[in-house]
Amino acid sequence: MRRREFVQLPALAAARPPGRKKIAALVTTYHVRSHADNFVTRFLEGYWVNEKYTAPPCDIVSLYMDQVHPADIGRRLASAYGFPVVKSIPEALTLGTGRLAVDGVLIVAEHGNYPDNERQQKLYPRFEFFEQVVQVFRKSGRSVPVFTDKQLSYDWSKAKQMYDWSQELRFPMMAGSSVSVTFRRPELDYPLGTVFEDALLVGPGWVSDGGIFHNLETLQCFVERRKGAETGVRAVHHLEGEAVWKAAEQGLWSKKLMLAALARAEKSGPGRPDDVKQPVLCLLEYNDGFRAAVVMLGGLVNEYLVAFKARGRSEIDSTLCYCPAENSNNFSPLVDAIARMYLTGRTAVPVERTLLTTGALSFLMESAYQGHKRIETPSLKVAYRASTSSYYAHGRGS
Repeated sequence: MRRREFVQLPALAAARPPGRKKIAALVTTYHVRSHADNFVTRFLEGYWVNEKYTAPPCDIVSLYMDQVHPADIGRRLASAYGFPVVKSIPEALTLGTGRLAVDGVLIVAEHGNYPDNERQQKLYPRFEFFEQVVQVFRKSGRSVPVFTDKQLSYDWSKAKQMYDWSQELRFPMMAGSSVSVTFRRPELDYPLGTVFEDALLVGPGWVSDGGIFHNLETLQCFVERRKGAETGVRAVHHLEGEAVWKAAEQGLWSKKLMLAALARAEKSGPGRPDDVKQPVLCLLEYNDGFRAAVVMLGGLVNEYLVAFKARGRSEIDSTLCYCPAENSNNFSPLVDAIARMYLTGRTAVPVERTLLTTGALSFLMESAYQGHKRIETPSLKVAYRASTSSYYAHGRGS
């Protein structure tokens, strides 16, 4: 079924099979190619991973939209699929009963007309959405699994509070970016306990907080598998312009890894790395002494490319984390993981990964704001162990 055909559909509420999980969708706004479209519409229409189609695994039973876009599709889809567009987050979760009446919550607070602060952070109401969900959980005396898109919040203290609530009330929680679980060309993964000597991600020129987050979390999904497990980040440093190349000369990051990563690109722009007018660098120092970096080369790179030097391997490993722009199908593997969390109560991706990268991102934006000052981050002692098997989409992607 194609979304262009939804206007011809009858209301489907009466045809909904009994026993299926009921999901409340809470979004900032909903238009074609928005994140709400990338997530919610897949829950309505189903999704493809490579050549395999998966029918909708759960039912969207309510939709809350904080803003109505001029090209809104949320109301028409709601009408076609037989669920209400409601006026508040509590109503979306209670379905008019006064108590929690759904089996899962999908929060997509990305896109919409929201201000930026002086640190180039978009003030999406992710925390505010989540707080209202938790209030319904408390009032109802029970909770259900929650997914929240991308970083937890622009603010570290708010992000930590969200995580703490999930631990206190013991509900399964997932968050993060589709890029960290998308297809890898070629497939590259590491066993737990790998000793990394160096790691680098080369990313696009979207250098406000939303773009940097994709880079950080994608890098983290590899390096969290290192020996000793994850221990957190002790310091971050944001640099740009000529300072990026000076940092390479000082040995703070590796041009050799950059070239290995760039060799995996499928759609590079013209020129050389040195031609990029305003490169941006994010340096990460971990509590166990490991160091990693993200280099963003706007105009040259429009993909997510990673390279690693692992002990015992003579060659540098590298891959492209592939995002098909024509259909945003990098979202399908993430939607599949979210659906399985709703169905089983188990998460495929550790939420601590997103918590740590959210914190690193917040302090990196502070580093930039303070004139590219190195900032120590004693609060980012986020320790966790990655899953035995990495979750990501296998195959070349579609």
